[in-house]
Order: sequence, then C-alpha cells, then structure tokens
Amino acid sequence: MDLAEAKARLCAEVETRADLLIDVSHQIHARPELGYEEHFAHRLLTEVLEREGLAVERSAYGIETAFVARAGTNGPTVAVLCEYDALPGIGHACGHNVIAAAGLGAGIATAALSSQLGGRVVVIGTPAEEGGGGKVKLLEQGAFEGIDAALMIHPAGADLRRMNAIAVQQLWVEYHGQEAHAAAAPHRGRNALDAAVLGYVNVAALRQHIRPDERIHGIFTHAGDQPNIVPKFAAAQWYVRSPDLSRLEQLKPRVLACLQAGADAAGCRMTYEWKEPVYADLRSNEPLLDLYSENAGRLGRDVVEPSDLNAVVGSTDMGNVSYHLPAIHPMIAVSPPDVAIHTAAFAEYAAGPAGDQAVLDGARAMAMTIADLWMRPDTREAVREAFREG
Repeated sequence: MDLAEAKARLCAEVETRADLLIDVSHQIHARPELGYEEHFAHRLLTEVLEREGLAVERSAYGIETAFVARAGTNGPTVAVLCEYDALPGIGHACGHNVIAAAGLGAGIATAALSSQLGGRVVVIGTPAEEGGGGKVKLLEQGAFEGIDAALMIHPAGADLRRMNAIAVQQLWVEYHGQEAHAAAAPHRGRNALDAAVLGYVNVAALRQHIRPDERIHGIFTHAGDQPNIVPKFAAAQWYVRSPDLSRLEQLKPRVLACLQAGADAAGCRMTYEWKEPVYADLRSNEPLLDLYSENAGRLGRDVVEPSDLNAVVGSTDMGNVSYHLPAIHPMIAVSPPDVAIHTAAFAEYAAGPAGDQAVLDGARAMAMTIADLWMRPDTREAVREAFREG
C-alpha cells in the first residue's frame, strides 16, 4: 500500500465512524466535568476504544481519569492526545469535546491499519488541562517514554498552525489581618481586604511596564464575611504568564513585590504559594506542522500562521510535552473568528455543525499525518532533527 492509498483508507475509516465520533463529542459536551472529575468522558472514550480492538489501560499511571490505549506491534510510535475536561460555569467553552472525539477518531483509524502500515499508535487520555496539569503528571510518570511524536488539535475561530502558548504559573495568596467592629472600633482592625485590594491595584500599575506578550490576571476568592466587621482574612488567585520559562522566572518576583506592598501598607501579613505544575511555553515542531497543514489542506482547510487579528494566546500543558518530544498543537476552526474561546458563545459552536466537522476533519488530518510519520523515514528524521535543534 502506497502513502496516497493509505491516506485514502484512513479517511474512509474515519468516515465510517462519523456518526459515532460526533455522538461522542455531543455526549461529552452535554456532560461537562471539571479536571480530574471526568469520569463519564473517561468511561465513554475507553469503552469505544476497547470495542474497536485497542488494548486499553484505564486510570493509567495512577491518575483516575487518565487512560492509555495502544495498537500496532512494530514501527514508529505516535501518540494522539485527548482532552475532555470542562470549565466551571461555562462547560465546554474551550471545546475539549472536539479534542477528545477527534483524537478518538484518529486513534481508531490508524489502529485499524497499523499492522499494514507498520506503525504503532498510542491514544492518551489527558485529564485536567484547565490548570490541573494532567500531561505534566503523565510526563512525570513516564507515559511519554518511547513515543516518537505527539499530536492533538484544539478548537478556535480559525485554522491556525499553532496556539501562541506561553508559560504560566498560578500564585495563591492569603492576607491575614485583625478583625474589629467596622463602626465602633475600626482603629483596632487591620483590614485584610484592603491589603488584597492594594496589591491588586499595584499589579494593575505593573501591567503598564511589562512586555506586551506577558500577562497577569487574578481574582479575589475571599473578601470578608460581613460588611460591619473589618475583614481579618482575604485571599486571591493569580495567573502569571510570560513567553517562556526563563522570562516567567524574571516576572514572578515583580508580581510578588506588588502584592507584598499591599500587605505592608495595610499592616497585614501575607502568605503565598506558587502552585505546581508550571506550564511551559509550546515548542511547535515545524516539519510536523508542515505535514499536518498539508493534510488539512487536502480537506479544504487553509491552515495559516496566527496574526494579530486571529492569534489565540493562552497556556497549555501540551507545552511541557513539547519540551520532551516532537509535538504539535494546531488550532481548528469551529466558530467565526470573532468568537473567543472560554466564552459561553464558543461552547455552543463546539457542539454545532462546525464543531462536528472539526471532529471529523481533525481526525482525518491527524490520521494522515501519522501515516506520513510511519511511512516516510525522511520525514521522521526531519522531525527529530527539528526537535534536537530546539
């Protein structure tokens, strides 16, 4: 079987399962689950993979809602990654139902032809992308050992070669003051909420003097209990982002100084914790992206470089994977360009006709890219060389 025939066969394998894949996407969309709580999605995906003949390991690597499914006995090993966690309050506003179903489709299609094409495929279910670092935990447990390349797609408002994924770390801050009656004896109090507010204002001022590609954003998670009691406790959560890990380390103390100054001004004590894991920036493998873009083009999708008008800026634990092996994270259009991810409007598109088409096209494009890696030694070497060069 030559490469062209292999790609046609893989697309046919996806097409015969189109209704199944779309149904999986809709079921996950209708049952949004937060990170490490994706029990329904875990069960649904693993049951389908098992029915399709893949060897499935549930609750893999000690993570209850992770899984690994394998097919093929020899040749290059390529991983397809599935995400399936949702966001609080707005469900699948990041479209992880599309990611899960497309990864499922690519895995099943390539598994069906793995013995004929001489390759191995691993479908990895990666929980808790939305801040929980599921891929980081899987990396630490050795889930990506022996894998030659990893790929996934992500929904967006355009077909883009990459997400502008920058490094991020979460900072949790607590302020400790002294309660007092706010009317009778305010002078006896030390207002923890004032400390938090002053710190927030300091960070707002700092934002004028950080690089344009850096981000700082936070919320108050506790702001007192009663208006007539001087708050003795307040808390906030922050995300600190920078284009790469080295610059993130330079930005972190500047943010911390702003928050500490608020505590000092209010006469309060501040405690803090930089939460693990840190999400790394994304190192997209360009030769692998070329393959994906060419295959998506066969399906009528023009995959372009992000511009100032359509770039998606954020963070993902796929960045950590990209530091360990060749990896890609292209964006696939499921909505109009002016609909941003992480919004209720985007969640609707993720289960609409364009989201359904992205499931099928994403599965086809990834399956064809896996065939390129399996059947073209020159391509594999180019992918390896680009990864070695960083």
